[in-house]
Amino acid sequence: MGVTGIGGLFIRSRDPEARAAWYREHLGVGLGPGGSWAQEAGETVFAPFPRDSDYFAADQAFMLNLRVTALDALVAELEAAGIAVERRNEWDAGGYWRFARILDPEGLPIELWEPGA
Repeated sequence: MGVTGIGGLFIRSRDPEARAAWYREHLGVGLGPGGSWAQEAGETVFAPFPRDSDYFAADQAFMLNLRVTALDALVAELEAAGIAVERRNEWDAGGYWRFARILDPEGLPIELWEPGA
């Protein structure tokens, strides 16, 4: 197989410039030329879900999952910026991984994933 990774994610937007600015400001995504950024090597999950899954909102075709470090500090920054953050104890797996969720300005669910050691 010739696929070596995800080369990009392209989403339609009512206001592409404002949405891109939100991702840059709050998540540091798209700071390079043409909106690119060099992600760190690590696990990427590609997982189709059943149509009736309740893992994320039914009105969304997909959820963006971003690997992060220092989840607690990022959550504090997001909340200080007025961004609602959802956390649930059942999303944390004994130190192996931790999750939080936010919505982007157009309602796209974003899962913030801090892999464990």
